[in-house]
Order: sequence, then structure tokens, then C-alpha cells
Amino acid sequence: MTGFASTSNDDGDYSWSWDLRSVNARGLDIKIRVPDWLDGLEDTLRKILKASVARGNVTINLKINRRDDTGVLALNPEGLVLALGQLTTIAAEAEARGLPVATVQPTEIAAMRGVLEQRALGAEDTAPLLAALKAELPGLIDQFLASRAQEGAALTQVLSDQIDEVARLVTAAEALLDARKGAQIAGLRDALARVMDNTEAADADRVAQELAMIAVKTDVREEIDRLKAHIDAARGHLTADHPVGRKLGFLMQEFNREANTLCSKAQFKDLTAIGLDLKHVIDQMREQVQNVE
Repeated sequence: MTGFASTSNDDGDYSWSWDLRSVNARGLDIKIRVPDWLDGLEDTLRKILKASVARGNVTINLKINRRDDTGVLALNPEGLVLALGQLTTIAAEAEARGLPVATVQPTEIAAMRGVLEQRALGAEDTAPLLAALKAELPGLIDQFLASRAQEGAALTQVLSDQIDEVARLVTAAEALLDARKGAQIAGLRDALARVMDNTEAADADRVAQELAMIAVKTDVREEIDRLKAHIDAARGHLTADHPVGRKLGFLMQEFNREANTLCSKAQFKDLTAIGLDLKHVIDQMREQVQNVE
């Protein structure tokens, strides 16, 4: 979801620069910073970005500089009241301390920040500028999407390699099942013998039944089958031509659940080691998936 694009231009009366960028986010959050005297531009930008981006924290900035003759200086009443209030406070404090206070000239008040501000001559005067800005948007959006696509291609390769590693580990886990089964049988037989030797009234059939139930509960074939299904689903998402970030995020939770269950059921050193390696790779994938739209 990370992307960046920028461009700048001028039409003689105005010069401007665009800055469009995005970072990772769970949903779509659009922040638009444009001059408020350009009527309708913010709504246009929001519609275009919503149609182009499905996920990410997107910020677009427009900075405009204009020549002195493209606007007029106008009095800001609120700024004037604030400035006069500050001058009154300063004068009162100076008099209280016995300091001389000179008469303030109107030109000095006008020079104070916020008293005068430059304003556009009128809405009709910004129409050519607005048209020029809107004409640049398709190119800016294309540059932005190309930047995101370039990162997406690299990210796809990273995720693909990680999924391949998960598949390799699942295959290795499956290859251990026969050895694990033999070890389990031997272990259960030893457990049964110890129980029968130390308990005179033990029912051999009942004990054997309980041990068999333990073997069933610790079977990991279902977890391995589900991991295989998740691998196929993840590979399918990576080749999709629509946003899959949320689906991959959910799939990472399922991957992690199966890996946790595999570890808890393993009761076999080599299988436990593979389960821990799976969890490590899945955590890495989960971090990368946060970057996917």
C-alpha cells in the first residue's frame, strides 16, 4: 500500500506542486490538503482517490504560489481585533511600569500578521487554474498507482517465497507422521505396561481404550490438510487482480491457528521443531500482508 507521486507546473500567474503518498492502514483513510478557495477541488480529489485506491492511509498535498497581481489585499476583521487587543494589552502594561508609549500608526497595525491577507479576485478568476489542476490529476494518479504496483510486485515475490517455505515445512511435517506414529505406539505400549504393573485392579481394555483416545486427540493429519488448503488459497490470492489484503490477513490468522495446534499436539521433537519454524515464517508473512491492498 506504500506509494508516492509528485509533480509541479505553472501557468504564468500561478505555480504549484502536488505531493501524493500512501502508507499502510487497515482501511482507507484519505487526507486532502488543498487551498480552500479552489471550490470543488477537494470533492473531485476524494472521488478519484476512492475509485483508485481500496486501502491505505493516503495523503495528497497541493501547494500554490501566485503573483501579487493575481489577488488583492483585504482586511481580516478577526485579525484586526486580535492585533488591537494585543497592542492595548502591551500599552497598558507599559504604562503601569512607567514606560513611555508612542502612538501606533495605522500602517504599523496593517503590517501585523493576520491583519491583511491576500485573496483571490473572484471565483471566475480561478477557473483556468482549477481546470489546469484537474487536467494533471490522471497523470499524477497513474504515477502513484505505478509506484504502488512496483512495490506490490516486489512484495508478491517476497510472499510467494514465504508461502513456498511454509509448503516445504508442511511437506516435511507430513513426512514425519509415520515415524511419529511408530514412536507414539511404542510410547503408549510402555505407558500401558507401567499402568498395569502398578495398578492391580486396572482394566487392561479400559486403559488401552483411554490411550487410544489420547492417540486420536493428538493426531495432526487434519492440521496438515488444512495448512495445505491455506497454502493453495494464499497462492490464489497472490495472482488475483483485485484487492486481497483483508483476505490474506484473515488467512494468516488461520495459518497461525493450525501451526499452534500442530505444536501443541506434536509430542514429537522433530515435529515440534517444524511447528516452531512454521510459526516463525507465518509471523513474517503476517507483517508483509499488512502492506497488501
